[in-house]
Amino acid sequence: MTADVREYILHRKKELGALIMAHFYQPPEIQEVADLVGDSLQLAREAAATDARVVVTCGVSFMAESAKILSPEKVVLLPEPEAGCPMADMVTAAALREKKQQHPGAAVVCYVNSSAEVKAESDICCTSANALEVVKSIPREQEIIFVPDRNLGAYIARQTGRDLILWEGCCPIHDVLTIEEVQKEKELHPQALLVVHPECPPPVTEIADAVRSTGGILKYVGTRPEKEFIIGTEEGFLYTLQKKYPDKKFYLARSEFQCRDMKTITLDKLAASLRQLEYQVEVPGDILRGARAALERMLAIG
Repeated sequence: MTADVREYILHRKKELGALIMAHFYQPPEIQEVADLVGDSLQLAREAAATDARVVVTCGVSFMAESAKILSPEKVVLLPEPEAGCPMADMVTAAALREKKQQHPGAAVVCYVNSSAEVKAESDICCTSANALEVVKSIPREQEIIFVPDRNLGAYIARQTGRDLILWEGCCPIHDVLTIEEVQKEKELHPQALLVVHPECPPPVTEIADAVRSTGGILKYVGTRPEKEFIIGTEEGFLYTLQKKYPDKKFYLARSEFQCRDMKTITLDKLAASLRQLEYQVEVPGDILRGARAALERMLAIG
């Protein structure tokens, strides 16, 4: 049955001229049928550049919204409409407007893990892959409000020496990783390098051998002669790492490192989405224009 569903997906996407994009955290079977598997920055770039008529986002809602914002003329599908992001829910446009009033003149740097409404209230977006370059692009004398991830913001503040105004949001999956868990893994695997996502809390990123986005981790592992790595991010990424580097060993930094929202899309849901062209993502025009400006400023930086 799975083979039949897979064959239908491959046939139907060709019939529609569709592009299937999947985040690294998606289940292996979804990654295998995707045309592109990447991090948020890679997916955003492809959404802006693709000439596909239909874009299917296998990820969570903010990723599908970003694809629609960057390609408003295309049909953008999210196979599971309830696939959300708890971090994105930690900031609202109304609350951000209030914060902006408290800091007139401040630039708002918005992590892509946020709603279209929040992006529309922001000056520029960033991903974990390019947050450092985005913050560096803003004059040092200008205040910066960084939303919504306090951990990514704290890491960038440490790297740039800037005093950012951090929103009290976080990824509940990365934020619970503790020093004790990391030290336990290091004791079990003393030869392994510790590589973590910048959404992890500061005590963890401070002792890591490297702090990278998922795409950055993939590149970093390829540049290192070491054969073992402790990975501080969502478990779905291990499939990608093991596939690309079969001669290396990877260990999760904690035993339960799973984002449930990233696991809600199944092959059956993807097939149904392609069959019925649902669920179509729409972003109101006034919000889309503001959010697109913030995303395009980010893409112009790299």
